[in-house]
Amino acid sequence: QVHLVESGGGLVQPGGSLRLSCTASAGSLFSMNSWAWYRQAPGKARVWVARITAGGITDYAAQMKDRFTVSGDDSNTAVLQMHDLKPDDTTVYYCSGNLRFVTKLSGKDYWGKGTLVTVSS
Repeated sequence: QVHLVESGGGLVQPGGSLRLSCTASAGSLFSMNSWAWYRQAPGKARVWVARITAGGITDYAAQMKDRFTVSGDDSNTAVLQMHDLKPDDTTVYYCSGNLRFVTKLSGKDYWGKGTLVTVSS
């Protein structure tokens, strides 16, 4: 069974930084093809934030590009480093990973349950 677990959320003051981590686990050997981060405010659609391939190619939503940095590889952990946080960044952040079991030719997307980030003074 595959699990993705986010951690690192919490309360931070405007202008502060937070480091979110996402750790994948499964019952068999696997590698990660890519990682992505999303966020979703109550009553709103889930919004893509950033992604990274196992080869290190990154992409960001325009409003996060200068403040957020995504890292991760084909192993079991990805990180979203967030700087200069604003109250509008307050929401739940979700990790998604495309995981491939070593016995399979292709991967499948899995999701974590999210971690809450609150930006407030």
